[in-house]
Parts: sequence; structure tokens; C-alpha cells
Amino acid sequence: MPSNKSVSDAPISQFINCRILRGHTLQREDLWVRDGKILDPEKLFFDEQGFADRRVDCGGSIVAPGFIDVQINGGYGVDFSQPTEDVAAGVSLVAKKVLEHGVTSFCPTLVTSPPAVYHQVLPQVQVHDGGPDGAGVLGFHLEGPFISPEKKGAHPERYLRTFRSGGMEDLTEVYGGLDGVAMVTLAPELPHSQSVVRMLCQKGIAVSLGHSVANLSQAEDAVQHGASFITHLFNAMLPFHHRDPGIVGLLTSDRIPAGRTVFYGMIADGIHTNPAALRIAHRAHPAGLVLVTDAIAAMGLHPGRHPLGQQVIEIQGLHAYVSGTKTLSGSIATMDMCVRHLKQASGCSVEEALEAASLHPAQLLGISQKKGNLDYGADADLVLVDDALRVRTTYISGEEVWRRDA
Repeated sequence: MPSNKSVSDAPISQFINCRILRGHTLQREDLWVRDGKILDPEKLFFDEQGFADRRVDCGGSIVAPGFIDVQINGGYGVDFSQPTEDVAAGVSLVAKKVLEHGVTSFCPTLVTSPPAVYHQVLPQVQVHDGGPDGAGVLGFHLEGPFISPEKKGAHPERYLRTFRSGGMEDLTEVYGGLDGVAMVTLAPELPHSQSVVRMLCQKGIAVSLGHSVANLSQAEDAVQHGASFITHLFNAMLPFHHRDPGIVGLLTSDRIPAGRTVFYGMIADGIHTNPAALRIAHRAHPAGLVLVTDAIAAMGLHPGRHPLGQQVIEIQGLHAYVSGTKTLSGSIATMDMCVRHLKQASGCSVEEALEAASLHPAQLLGISQKKGNLDYGADADLVLVDDALRVRTTYISGEEVWRRDA
């Protein structure tokens, strides 16, 4: 018997036998989807007299919004910072592979590189929705080259830049255009940085503070000008000090403009951040925690040497080092692994762990009206997980795109 077609010819799916993450709580109710969007069942029943064309038995799973990774440098042998004739093919490969980890959208991340790399790579990848072929691309995250030499981490010092004028020409000279850019990480202590922060924010590009020796006052000034994120908190910044907590102090600053949230990225892989530090950050500012993988090309590959931008990285167990050093260089963690580790290490709730990988990154990027939640009208990008937070099935626009073999 067909459903009511007065509003749309599209079939209606009803997800049953599940717990839905909505309103910060797990609710035992069904989820309705049509045209790739989440439906209000009350309007469906009473206004349309509609009902389901198909039922999806979730087998008691938790249904959460699809995960969003705003900092991923590559994976499965692909390095987004390596210019090739077909960068889009590499992005597509990673987009397909991350579906099994519940990721439905991501920001391909470029580490500090010479201008020629940005000019070649950026035009080749367009912002697009996800589907059966892979997770959606929300835009690039450009991590560098406007960062501090003292906190360069794995970024090659010879390509670091400063702002000469604080104008758009500083950015276009290095990056070319800014079309398809979602976020830029920079060091706020660099001269002329505040005008750049303001300019990027006016263009709808999120500004993140990182790889920096900024003090708290400099970080707060950047937030006043529109910066809204901290790149991998605790890593590549001044350590917390009680007289000047530096960028870390933004988590409890009283100079954050009213109505604004400062978000912070955490690589919850058990290596980049001690569990005690993870707990401190979460308890100080749980609403701002954004899980990121900071995954490099070696994610999903065997131990050994692999490229990352202009450097060579060596994988030893779960550690990724700049070759010949003990400098950590991104991770080989997956997003579902980070969700599980956050819950285990911080003692947070299941809901908080899932929202750190979905709602919070969507809020950071200003897309929470359609991504990162299961509100009526939102995109039906879903991840079904079991009680141990292992991914069972991934959906994009209400269509199954990956399923774990039984």
C-alpha cells in the first residue's frame, strides 16, 4: 500500500527498534526519513495521513548523526598535501574508506606547503554532498603556513610564512583562491593576523588558532575578531601556566563574546593527549570539544615510512613520527576509535562522546541547521552504533552506504 504522495513522490523510510540521539539524550523512538531529510512524524501522520514505504530494523542500535572530521590529512596511502594530476581521486578514495568509521562529511586538511601545492590542489576538489561513493567534502582545512616556527611540529620550517600587510593579498599569494576553503589554522601572535582573522570570518571561513606561542590575551583578541576554534588543543602551543595559560585559557576565558562558543579539537587517540589532560579539557568546557583524527596517509596502512606533505613520516605501532625524530606528526586513528577513547578516558556519557564527533563540528562550521543532529528537516546522515560504540551501518541522505559484515 503506497504512502501518501500529496507532498512528495519519494518513498518514506521508518527506522525502528532504535535509540535516537536527539536533544542531547538517547530517545527510544522511530526515525522517519524522506528525500534525504529527517521527517516530523506528527506532520506526516496528521497533515498527510502518510506512512512508511519501508521499515529498517536497527536491531537495538543507537542512531546518531553522521560523524564529521574537520582535520584529516589523508589516509590509506593518500596524502592530501601531495600534488598530483588527480587529487580528487585521492580524496574520493579516503571519502569511501572513512564510511566504515561512521564519517559522513569531512574537511580534507593541507599542512604547510609551498604556494605551488595550494595552487594545484585546491582547484581540483569541490565542496559536495556525500553518497554511495563516499563521505561529503565540506571544504578544505588549511593548517598553515601562517604559523609559529617555535611550534611548527611536523610542518616544514622553510615554507612557513608571516603576514606582510594583513590584507587579502597575503592569502591569495599563498593559497590562490579561497573558494572551497572551510577553515584556516594560523598563529594569532603573528603581526597583522587580526585583520586576516576578521577578513576570513567575513568570508564565512572558520579561523582556528594553533601551532602558536600566543599568550592568552593574544588568543582572546583573535576570538574577539572572530576566531572560533583551537587546533588540536595542548599540541603545538605553549603549555598551560597558571600566570598565563596561553591558548588553553580560552576554555574558561571571560572575554569570549556573549553568545559565542570557542571550540577546540582533540586528537583522542591515547597518544597525543594524556587521559588526565583530556578529562581536564572536557570538564572545563564540554560543549566545545570537537573530536578530530588528524589522520595522515598512513591511517589504514602497515607500519613503516610514508609521506606527509613535504616530510617523511614513520609509523611505529600506534605512533606516527617525523622520520628520524620523536616529533609526533598526526595520527593513524579513526573517528570511531576516537569516540570510544573519549568516552573511556573522560568518563563522559555516550551522548557527549557522539556529539563531540557530530553536533560540535557542525556548530563550529556553521552548518548545524542541516548536519550534526537528527532534528526535523536535517540531512539524514546517520551512523548506527552498538552499545560499545562500534559502527554497524552508515547512511547518507537516508541511504545505506556501508554495513559491517555480521
